[in-house]
Amino acid sequence: MSPRLENKIAIVTGAGSGIGRACALALAREGARLSLVGRRKAQLDVVAREIGNSALVLPADVSKKPDILNNAGVMRPGTAEQITEQQWDETFNLNVRGLWLLSRAALPHLRKAGGGSIINLASVLGINGARNRAAYAASKGAVVLLTKCMAIDHGHEKIRVNCICPSFIETELTAAVISQAPDPEAARRERTALHPLGRLGRPEDIAGLAVYLASNESAWVTGTAFPVDGGYLAV
Repeated sequence: MSPRLENKIAIVTGAGSGIGRACALALAREGARLSLVGRRKAQLDVVAREIGNSALVLPADVSKKPDILNNAGVMRPGTAEQITEQQWDETFNLNVRGLWLLSRAALPHLRKAGGGSIINLASVLGINGARNRAAYAASKGAVVLLTKCMAIDHGHEKIRVNCICPSFIETELTAAVISQAPDPEAARRERTALHPLGRLGRPEDIAGLAVYLASNESAWVTGTAFPVDGGYLAV
């Protein structure tokens, strides 16, 4: 049986760690040729070595330069009153503006290729709100609606656009959130209890869906936000 992504090219942002790394490795295992984008070249080099000689390393800050596609993100906790203007701008620059710039840069190439798949990373907080996540949830809600608008605008060009909406995934980003809590162990227990499956997510829990959305198996799927959340939204 041929790999599911044979002869496909995948460009992954935030590929040096967490969800981006897991998705890059899963896409490569299924035969895709990878371009790895992120701010820390050393981490990208490690992932490239895991993949093999076929991976291309492209260090870049996606909030400033429209290079590629669409996993990078940042989370700054706080209410609408507490969040600073700088934190708000940083959140939207990376989570929304960077994603838009990268998608815009990729669209002519996808069009020339006769179609393709853009996979954005949103969040369950782009679907439901939460305490102390005013900027983050608003930015991820923007990602969900940008995904739907792009799917409508570019469907006739055979360009599919979907987004994955994870709940709490154990990454460097979320580890920092827990470590900054007054009682980190209590914070971990509290977040775990919100998920009926009884554990926090792992980056690998997201990677399988990314492979599906990149493959021809999802040829009639576009404009959809997929929660991957251990049951979080069902509670």
